[in-house]
Amino acid sequence: MADARVRGDLALVLHAHLPFIRHPEHRYHLEENWLYEAITATYLPLLEVFRNMAKEGVRFRFSMSMSPPLVSMLSDDLLKTRYAAYLDRMLRLGDSELKRTAGDPTFNKLARYYCDRFGRLKSLYDQIRGDIVGAFRQLQDDGLLEIITVGATHGYLPVIREPSARRAQIRVAAEHYQRHFGRWPRGIWLPECGYAEGVDTLLADAGIRYFFVDSHGIVNARPQPPLGIHAPVFCRSGVAAFGRDLESSKQVWSADEGYPGDGIYRDFYRDIGFDLPLDYIGPYVHPDGIRVHTGFKYFRVTGRGIDLSQKAPYDPEAARSRAAEHAGNFMFNREKQIAHLSAKMDRRPLVVSPYDAELYGHWWFEGPMFLDFLARKIAFDQQSIQMTTCSEYLEEHTVNAVADPSPSSWGDGGYSAVWVDGSNDWIYRHVHRAEVRMHELAERYRDGADDLSRRALNQLARELLLAQSSDWAFIMKTATAVKYACDRVKSHLARFRRLDREISQQQIDQEWLADLEKRDNIFPDIDYRTYLS
Repeated sequence: MADARVRGDLALVLHAHLPFIRHPEHRYHLEENWLYEAITATYLPLLEVFRNMAKEGVRFRFSMSMSPPLVSMLSDDLLKTRYAAYLDRMLRLGDSELKRTAGDPTFNKLARYYCDRFGRLKSLYDQIRGDIVGAFRQLQDDGLLEIITVGATHGYLPVIREPSARRAQIRVAAEHYQRHFGRWPRGIWLPECGYAEGVDTLLADAGIRYFFVDSHGIVNARPQPPLGIHAPVFCRSGVAAFGRDLESSKQVWSADEGYPGDGIYRDFYRDIGFDLPLDYIGPYVHPDGIRVHTGFKYFRVTGRGIDLSQKAPYDPEAARSRAAEHAGNFMFNREKQIAHLSAKMDRRPLVVSPYDAELYGHWWFEGPMFLDFLARKIAFDQQSIQMTTCSEYLEEHTVNAVADPSPSSWGDGGYSAVWVDGSNDWIYRHVHRAEVRMHELAERYRDGADDLSRRALNQLARELLLAQSSDWAFIMKTATAVKYACDRVKSHLARFRRLDREISQQQIDQEWLADLEKRDNIFPDIDYRTYLS
């Protein structure tokens, strides 16, 4: 039970996901760097913050989704080995930077700062024996963190047409979660917060208790919930839907008003991987000379409209102080917000603040510091709000309004325009055919198959799931790594069609199948019969 002085609850939710990228056929693959950068900038720093607070007895509660592709990559021996090599490479770069900047006290001090940082992260990685998932699992087992699952491959559910394919995204995710966290998930992060009618029934069937929607998913619910977005609603299936709070989100996300744009903070774009001559930086970027971020960033945001070449040097101490100020400001605003809401509600209001985890550390370098300061300030500097998780809230508040959430997403425009667009809509006619075919084959082999056919059917399911990842459509829409995203969709669908043909003709190429199982090795325990009616 909450302290009688507590007037409201804050649920901070970090959504951790990356697309499944694993290329054992290449010694060095450019897009694998996304994982290594995220581990260094976000996952290890968050782990460091949470573990330090736990050691010091700070009472905190965070919720964190960890998608199956991310968990699979973090647990993969090949990628763990490659990440350890990445860390060693960055430490060698740090030694080079100390020598290169020796004549400039400002930049030499920053080089030392980064050397110490990479060394500290390597020590943490070695201490947990490379088991990042296990370290987060321990925080959940200790009651400090609630980890929830995500759609199996972050498939955007509103555009998955076949009911069996939607169900598989949910069921495979839940089973994968149980395998890695030793329990069934209580909640789920719907990919892109994409809700469509009937999704809640599939969640109920899978034994999942709650999910998140953007604010308009609750505001436009029918009937209109009496407490708005500051209390969950129960769908008719009995699953709870929590809405995103607009005010707290804006403080962090807003391009104009959000904290990360403060001029004191570190600038993301100025990185020596792009700034320094290739003959110097070459050994630390792509072997083909493709420049990438190294994490050695020596400049601060400075101000709006400032050219990259005019940025001022970064000051870590000043940035840390600013992160503490912003944490205090965020807490102050939540206190005022909750005081206002609690005067109008018959229960403690709940402020749900969900963010992409990579905002904290990757895009906003000081983000983990901000969360550290915020949790400590809430624990020690005030009494009117408390941190909570959605499971804890539902345990205390067993009666909630019943409503049908509105179809919605948290993408630009609030619906499906990001994932169904002229740049990417070609995907769906092919994926929808594969969904139908997967269901047909599951029905045909309902009573089982010989070992080789069973393996091929299971691989067929993996290829469909990987083709459904919302990341590919998003990348096409935002025009970033477009060729890679297109190639991934086409390759998974081509493999699907060939497997389908070989299964139907009973002419399965065992060597090729084994190579696929080794390459796309996500969901080792998958059962194609998940796609049965």
